[in-house]
Amino acid sequence: MPAVFRPRRSLLFMPGSNPRALEKARSLPADGLIIDLEDAVAAGAKEEARAIVTAALAAGGYGGREIVLRVNPLDTPWGHADHAAAATLPIDAVLLPKVESAERVRVSVSLLEALGAPERLDVWCMIETPLGILQAREIAAASPRLAVLVLGTSDLTKDLHAVANPRTA
Repeated sequence: MPAVFRPRRSLLFMPGSNPRALEKARSLPADGLIIDLEDAVAAGAKEEARAIVTAALAAGGYGGREIVLRVNPLDTPWGHADHAAAATLPIDAVLLPKVESAERVRVSVSLLEALGAPERLDVWCMIETPLGILQAREIAAASPRLAVLVLGTSDLTKDLHAVANPRTA
């Protein structure tokens, strides 16, 4: 089946721990929403954020926007539960943070499939480190589910000990 073209002119990151932001997002004219359970959510609020996101997505109202859930890595206390939620939520893609290897993609995809993720669920990978940049070709080829590579410039800038250009930051 041919891939469906979706414009990605504007993608809005929002913290999964903020019910008000999730509500407001229903009316914003973005092409897609990236609901973040990782960096935008404090460690003590991650379980609650997952519940908030689950309830918001169950309520619907996001129209035809592409919905992406940024999960915590599997090597964190929240990663497995985030993947389990992602496998059952009405989302278009799962965004894996700080991907540095094809194996990391394969492990996440295998888990999502074992948890019953629908075939239509895509995987996006954030490339946020120098190692991720060096492994980008292998990461991109890791799974047929992989649809998008996202460059995480803030963490990459920090890891490279670079200075952000204040005119573009």
